[in-house]
Amino acid sequence: MPRILVAEDERRIASFVEKGLRAAGYGVETVGDGVDALALARDGGFDLVLLDIGLPGIDGFDVLRRLREGGSTVPVIILTARDSAADTVAGFEGGANDYVAKPFRFDELLARVRVRLADARQQQTPAPAQSLDCGRVSLDLRTRRITSAAGTFDLSAREYALAEEFMRNPEQVLSREQLLSRVWGLDFDPGSNVVDVYVRYLRRKIGAGHLKTVRGMGYRFTGEPD
Repeated sequence: MPRILVAEDERRIASFVEKGLRAAGYGVETVGDGVDALALARDGGFDLVLLDIGLPGIDGFDVLRRLREGGSTVPVIILTARDSAADTVAGFEGGANDYVAKPFRFDELLARVRVRLADARQQQTPAPAQSLDCGRVSLDLRTRRITSAAGTFDLSAREYALAEEFMRNPEQVLSREQLLSRVWGLDFDPGSNVVDVYVRYLRRKIGAGHLKTVRGMGYRFTGEPD
């Protein structure tokens, strides 16, 4: 459950926002001054902060500035009755992710909360790997090229699938039946020698030392040939 910190000194507004957010399935904690808001936001236990500018103690701009100076990347949506262009610009330049002027409709606020939480999740998701690297062999997952001491070569679709299977299971002995099932499909002729043929193709491109024959069992890929 995403947790949201509501920093708002007007009790009526704070209660209204908290009730709506809880009904939408969020965990909510409410504070009424800037000192508490800064302390709680710094703890890193919140997924988003709704921050009023006119807080007592430390105003919202100062809370935001100190958060960003401290390295916090928590999404912050500013809530304020100040709707001038200068205040809006100051909020964004201070590191705010969004700005909602009072009075506001709760459905609009909720929509902005959902967008900012989704943005934060997307930024935290690691980019997919672009290559498989195992010892001296690298398989480019975008271009389907394989690189080793033997050079860089384009792979056919089956060569690529076979190389990927080996490189995701380094140092493991994979039987012909396993490779046939995983690369060519369960309905492929089990008596076919297609696995052996494609292993020879790969050996020509990466060097025989990377693909060892384990007699009576299958093949083993190693990134560091003898």
